[in-house]
Amino acid sequence: MGIYVGVRGWLQCDAPQLAQIREIVRSDTDRTYSGAWSFPEQHYNWTHYVFYGADIRESGVDALLEQLQVIARIPPSDEDNDLVTGLFLASHETAGMNEWQIREGGIHIARASDDYRYLDQ
Repeated sequence: MGIYVGVRGWLQCDAPQLAQIREIVRSDTDRTYSGAWSFPEQHYNWTHYVFYGADIRESGVDALLEQLQVIARIPPSDEDNDLVTGLFLASHETAGMNEWQIREGGIHIARASDDYRYLDQ
């Protein structure tokens, strides 16, 4: 059966970065879990959001992290110099929950707060 990791979270970006994220996800046809990305049809105000949610096999985590790393490296597109940011919670069946912070052009992984434990029940 295997071990699963429940991954859920979002990215925040601007319109040009959103277009690049869509292309990165669309071009990833070989990866099983790329279909778990969600792009809202309606946009409100200035920040664009992209969501992800899936229970993936442990063996698929590295591929998702690689995809997120490519996304995190998308350069700023305007004078604000804002990079793509985001937050994901990854609940491993045996190792517990980690927080994946997308910031500063990379992924920062840390143990998630016990405050989020209710999500795993």
